[in-house]
Amino acid sequence: MEWIDVLQRIEGGENRRTEFKRGATSLSAIGKAVCAFANTEGGIIIIGVDDSGTIVGVHESPERLQERLTSFLQSGCNPPVSARVTWQDDPRGRVHWIEVPRLRGYEPLRYDGRVYVRRERSNVEPSPSELQELYNTFGFVITEEQAITAAKPEDIDLESFRRYLHRLGLDTDQEPQPDATEDLLNRGVLTELDGKPCPTLYGLMAFGKEPQRFSPTDNLRIECVAYAGADRADGKGRLDEQVNHAVGWVRSLARFERYDGLIRTDIPLVPLKALREAIVNAVAHRDYTIIGSKILLEVFEDRIVVTSPGTLPNHMTVENVRSGGHPRSRHAANSFRG
Repeated sequence: MEWIDVLQRIEGGENRRTEFKRGATSLSAIGKAVCAFANTEGGIIIIGVDDSGTIVGVHESPERLQERLTSFLQSGCNPPVSARVTWQDDPRGRVHWIEVPRLRGYEPLRYDGRVYVRRERSNVEPSPSELQELYNTFGFVITEEQAITAAKPEDIDLESFRRYLHRLGLDTDQEPQPDATEDLLNRGVLTELDGKPCPTLYGLMAFGKEPQRFSPTDNLRIECVAYAGADRADGKGRLDEQVNHAVGWVRSLARFERYDGLIRTDIPLVPLKALREAIVNAVAHRDYTIIGSKILLEVFEDRIVVTSPGTLPNHMTVENVRSGGHPRSRHAANSFRG
């Protein structure tokens, strides 16, 4: 940001993305502002300007203050902040400013052990519900509605999405058709983030071109292990592809043979319909809040075990589930309809 831009910010007064500080004797207030801006939309802290927008200047050596501010950004916040620190001599006094970008990471920024957000002209601690949403936004708590910020709408396979609509009985060829982006937003495949469409976890996992290419999703796959042999496979891909790969992998391990004259019939180790049902349930009902977890498919001599991360949600019991209950991730479950 150039000096002319800073002057325009000063003229515009304090707001959601601009804060004035008369001086930098104490860095406590600056730390709260840095934290709040990083956790919200980013912003600029202008030092040497009073609350009325009058330039009063900073008398400390510019080199020394720049060093103090830079050191504070690296050690005073958790995690360290990458912000631009600059200064300018003006006839009315020397002005320093800190350009704070919006933080991109897995959890909000903390100052002195506390989380702050920007609310109009104030730096405040979020309410419990706001803090939960903040963690969700940063991806620390992952749900199927979570935006995967590293992904783009182009990472969604539209043909896969249209096949899903076709399975639901919807005509994707008859005109007029809804706008593709609007349709993806309405069905939870995309979500709005900073005014732009961004793939959700559900959208990427159900319809993504390469679902495991991004760090929040690289472990969202089925891990297949055969203890009696040397083969090992990873069930990567979209949700339906994960299921097909896993079922195909088990099917390839071994089979029984039945002969009727010269006609041989191959019979899988377990009924494929039952195996597919177990794997689909594991994929559709897994707990996405457990970061770094995978579905585990184990083949033993006498049994096959499918382990899905997480426990029963919302105080549900096995009896509740048997009598019919709601899926943990309804969008993911619905993607297997048809």
